[in-house]
Amino acid sequence: MACPSLEERFVGSLLGLALGDSLGAPHEGGPVAQAAWWLLGLGKRGILRWTDDTQMALVLARSLAEKRGVDPDDLARRWAEALDPRRGYGPGTRKLLGRIRGGEDWRAANRAVFPEGSFGNGAAMRSAPLGLFFHRDLAALEREAALASSITHAHPLGIEGGVLIALAAALALEDPFDEARFVAGLRERCARPEIRNRLELAGKPLSPAEVRKRLGCGVLAHESAVTAIHAFLRHRDDFLELQRFVVELGGDTDTIGAMAGGIFGAHRGASALPGEALARLEARDEIERAARELYRAWEGCPREGSERGTRPVA
Repeated sequence: MACPSLEERFVGSLLGLALGDSLGAPHEGGPVAQAAWWLLGLGKRGILRWTDDTQMALVLARSLAEKRGVDPDDLARRWAEALDPRRGYGPGTRKLLGRIRGGEDWRAANRAVFPEGSFGNGAAMRSAPLGLFFHRDLAALEREAALASSITHAHPLGIEGGVLIALAAALALEDPFDEARFVAGLRERCARPEIRNRLELAGKPLSPAEVRKRLGCGVLAHESAVTAIHAFLRHRDDFLELQRFVVELGGDTDTIGAMAGGIFGAHRGASALPGEALARLEARDEIERAARELYRAWEGCPREGSERGTRPVA
């Protein structure tokens, strides 16, 4: 099987993120949340609709492409302007982005709702584009992913969750792929024991019940981000089986599906995604266009030494 080009892996990652998000969304939460998502989709039967996970990732990809790196003020403004409650934003995120939209600086807004900062998975769900753009410079990736995460998630665990998924997307681009090296590369760059200890289990053959108990599948970044990595490693050759596993776990199925899908797409490329599902994906062309623009921006970045994808010198 031919190795997909780097550009097709950029495309695969963003499409995989959106597809995992949209396949998981109808199963997220309890009966009330599921009924609400169904009601919001009336008139769009047959379309795989995505949530705030994909919307925020698209905004991030476009900002990275246009600014050739992380511009936190630009990102904060774009995320606030793109806020659409119909996409399933959580109440904390709605309040935070509403404050930014009202003119408050993100450096104050990110602690206005949770004084210690949020350690939910909202930064992790959208961070795959950062891994793509900075994959040639992991030190820059960690720095810039932490900055992008901190706009909405000031807690160290929320920030490290965002960095972790960005790193996973970057390391998934390696060819040949080595699972042990992949997990070791993630662990050696994690500072928080809550994440490092869970990563020891990422490649283990756990039952769904063990995943729920030992890793977690709720909204906390240090739990669900590692669960998404486990799901990817468990089903890295079959996207639909990966997503079925995510749905079987329950919990935050849209976000775990998005995180795992973004990593899968970076590893396997767009051609490995299921064609029938892609044909029904909402705004597929828009997502693919954003991915190709991100690739072209990475390709055209000024070089530091022999590497590309680092933040350009001002």
